[in-house]
Amino acid sequence: ILRTTPRRLASTLSGSGSGQNDYTHCVIGGGVVGLAVARQLAVRHPGTSTVLLERHEMVGTETSSRNSEVIHAGLYYPAGSLKTELCVRGAEMLYELCEKARIPFQRTGKLILAQTEPELETLNALYTHALDHSIPLRFLSAREVRAREPSVTARHGALESPRTGIVDSHALMQYLHGAFEDGGGDVALRSPVTGATPLANGGGYRIEVPGGSVTAEVVVNAAGLGAVDIANMVLPPERHMTAYYCKGTYFAYTGRALGVRTLLYPAPVKGHGGLGTHLTLDISGRVRFGPDVEWVGGAEDLVPGVGRVREAVAEIRRYLPGVREEELVPDYCGVRPKIVGPEGGGVGGVDFVIREEEGREGWVNLLGIESPGLTSSLAIAERVERLLYGSGHV
Repeated sequence: ILRTTPRRLASTLSGSGSGQNDYTHCVIGGGVVGLAVARQLAVRHPGTSTVLLERHEMVGTETSSRNSEVIHAGLYYPAGSLKTELCVRGAEMLYELCEKARIPFQRTGKLILAQTEPELETLNALYTHALDHSIPLRFLSAREVRAREPSVTARHGALESPRTGIVDSHALMQYLHGAFEDGGGDVALRSPVTGATPLANGGGYRIEVPGGSVTAEVVVNAAGLGAVDIANMVLPPERHMTAYYCKGTYFAYTGRALGVRTLLYPAPVKGHGGLGTHLTLDISGRVRFGPDVEWVGGAEDLVPGVGRVREAVAEIRRYLPGVREEELVPDYCGVRPKIVGPEGGGVGGVDFVIREEEGREGWVNLLGIESPGLTSSLAIAERVERLLYGSGHV
C-alpha cells in the first residue's frame, strides 16, 4: 500500500541521503505511455511526488514519434487480451481528451480490404470479434468500395471501421508533458538508467543514472525499446526476458493525388509482425505507406531501407494497382519493441505485459508495448494506477 504523504523533491538526481525516498513514483521512459502514466499518477495523487526519467534530450523521440499515429478500434487482438481491452478503452479516452484539450485529430475511418477468399474469412473473424466487443464495423462489397474510393481494389469486399482515426502524436505528448509538470511532476532528460537496486526492507528502489541516482517508493518501467533490459536489472536470472526488435519503414508518396479519404489496410496475416503495408494520412492530409516488417538485431537501426521500396510496392498494388515504384520514397522508420521473436505470434498473438512483479513490490513492468500502444496509452496509465492504488478513472 502506497503512502500518500508528500515526498521531498530532490533538487538534483543525487539521492536524499536521509533514509527517505526522493520521490513516491519514478517513471522510466518519456514516450507517450510513460508520459500518460506520469500524468495519471501526478494529477490523480497530488499528495505524492513523481519524476520521469528520459534518456534522450527530448521526450517522445523513439517509438512514439515513429508510428502511423492511428487511433485503432481494437479489431486485431484476441478476446480477453489486454490489447483488446486497453485499445477499446484507450480509444474512447483518447477521443474524449482530444476534444477537451483541442489536440488535433480526425475520425477518418478505415477500410480493411480482402482480395481472396481466405482474406474474406479473416475479415469474417474480425467482424465476429467486433460484435462481441461492441466495436462498430460493417461489410462493404467490392462495388461499394469502388464507388467510395475509385482507385482502390477490394475483390472480395472490405470491412469499414468508423471508429478508427488519426491523432497528432506530438501534440498529444506535448499536452501530457505539460499536464504532468502542471501537476507538480519533474522531468529529467538525458538520464538513461544504468542500474536499479531494491532498497532494504522493501523500501523502494535506487535508480542509477549517469552522475547520480534517484530513489523512489514505486518504479514504473515504461522504457519501450529499453524496457526488457531495465526489467532484467531487478528480476532474478531465471525470470530474465529477451528483447526482439522489428523495424518498420514508412514511405512517402510523391505521385499524383490519389483522392483517398480514408485509411486503407490489407487483411491481416496471422503471425505477421505488423498489420501490413497500409495507407495512412497525417493530420495535414499527406499520404504515407507503411510500415513494413524487417527483423533487426537492435533498436538503433533507424535508417530507412532504400531496397525495400520494390517489396512495399508489390504489397500496395494489391489494393492500389495504380501506384508506381518511382512514386514511393523511403521516409522514416521505427522499431517495434517485441518480447517474442519472428517465430511466434505476430501482433495478435502476443499480448502486452503490464504487471507488478512478484517479489518486487512497487515495481511495475510495461513490456512489449507495441501497436496499439499509442491508442491504449491513457488506458494503460489508468491500469497502472489501479495496480498501485486500486482506483480508477480520470
